[in-house]
Amino acid sequence: MPRKIIPYNPKLKELAKKLRKNMTLGEVLLWGELKQKKMLGYDFDRQRPIDDFIVDFYCKDLQLAIEVDGASHNIDEVYEKDVLRQKRLESLGVKFLRFEDNEVKKDMNNVLRTIEGWINNEVSS
Repeated sequence: MPRKIIPYNPKLKELAKKLRKNMTLGEVLLWGELKQKKMLGYDFDRQRPIDDFIVDFYCKDLQLAIEVDGASHNIDEVYEKDVLRQKRLESLGVKFLRFEDNEVKKDMNNVLRTIEGWINNEVSS
C-alpha cells in the first residue's frame, strides 16, 4: 500500500530544527530506541512537522505519532490545545500513542513493549 503523504506548513521547518536540538530527556531517551529503524525495522522521524503542527516522533509508513508529555501538558490550556491538535491530525489519518515523560524515563521497557504491541497489532490487522 502506498505511503500517504500529509503536507505540512513549511514555516514550521525552522522550529522543528530548534526542537530537535532542545529535546527533553524523555524524548532523547525514546529517540535512542526509535532511531535507525531499531523499532521493528520502522523509520521514525523526530520533531516532525505535519499539517500545522509538530509531533515528537512520527513513522510515515504506520502514520503513527508518538508524543512524550511533560509536566506542562497537565495545564488545562496546554491539554486542550493537545486534544484539538490530536483530533485535527487524526482526521488526516494520523494515529497517536502518548506517554508521560516520567514513564519514558523510569519504565522504558514498558513503553517499548506498548509501541511494539501497537505496531504488531496494526500490521496484523
